[in-house]
Amino acid sequence: MSTPYEDRKMIAPVAYPDNQPFWEAANRGELLVKWCRACETPHWYPRPVCPCCGSHATEFRPSAGKGTIYSLSVTRKAGPVAYAMAYVTLAEGVTMMTNIVDCDLDSLRIGDRVEVIFKATDSGQRVPTFRPMPGEDTR
Repeated sequence: MSTPYEDRKMIAPVAYPDNQPFWEAANRGELLVKWCRACETPHWYPRPVCPCCGSHATEFRPSAGKGTIYSLSVTRKAGPVAYAMAYVTLAEGVTMMTNIVDCDLDSLRIGDRVEVIFKATDSGQRVPTFRPMPGEDTR
């Protein structure tokens, strides 16, 4: 079976003062991850207080934008087009929920290597999504 990816309408995220740098970077095509300067631990989702040690000494750092599919689900009947939602574990060690795009959705497997690509929402704000890495075997 083959389920090709089709673009679908995505709702714009809400930007708050503490995550504004994340969304500005996304519009530039850059993925940021929040890090704690006190315990040197990355965390996802971006927030001003470290969930590991409680420190307010957090900062955004660039991500390599590469990761591995940890879990995924292809949804075919929830809307006008099929889509894939997944948890992707980034090279930095955090796991984020995202969409997998630009591929045959039925070829996706847990463990596949993916890279970030930014897609525009209904407002034009770009959001991080992921696609299989070029040259990777997606079965």
